[in-house]
Amino acid sequence: MDVGDDVEEAIETRAEPRRGRRPARRRTIDEIEETGESGGALDLSGLTGVVGYTLRRAQMLVFEDFIRRFAPFDLKPAQYSVLLVISDNPGRKQSEIAAALGIQRPNFVAMLDELERRGLAERTRSTTDRRSHAVMLTEAGRRLLDAAKAEQARQESNLEAILGPGGREALVALLKRLTAAG
Repeated sequence: MDVGDDVEEAIETRAEPRRGRRPARRRTIDEIEETGESGGALDLSGLTGVVGYTLRRAQMLVFEDFIRRFAPFDLKPAQYSVLLVISDNPGRKQSEIAAALGIQRPNFVAMLDELERRGLAERTRSTTDRRSHAVMLTEAGRRLLDAAKAEQARQESNLEAILGPGGREALVALLKRLTAAG
């Protein structure tokens, strides 16, 4: 008998009701709501003290705000990051930028294709390595990035107001320490 046979046997035995008992009938959502069992807030206390859970929830809120704020620019968080890094590092190889941002090569190529299509960035053959491409912002890319950076500053100010004096800086320092340990 192999593992597959054991699994099939376990499934078959669980599918059969116990002798003398009828199988339990699953209740519908409507039945649960009628009894009031679904009312009230869920207890998340087992999660709210977990760093990963809290970090993810905070990240989701920041990204939702970012997406709303950057919708007029038609920029996603990763695209903004790429434009910012290209601006700060003009002429660098696309493979360097992708690696620094932790973006897989095929995903980065597709993103750069989109930024080029929109006239925001351009690739040119590297003068030092003909197999690679240097990446630069276009004038339109610089203008869009300048406007986006102003919006990013407003978002950061909003986070500063929420976190209180020194809270933003403390949070960034802790997150840097956490990422440096990885």
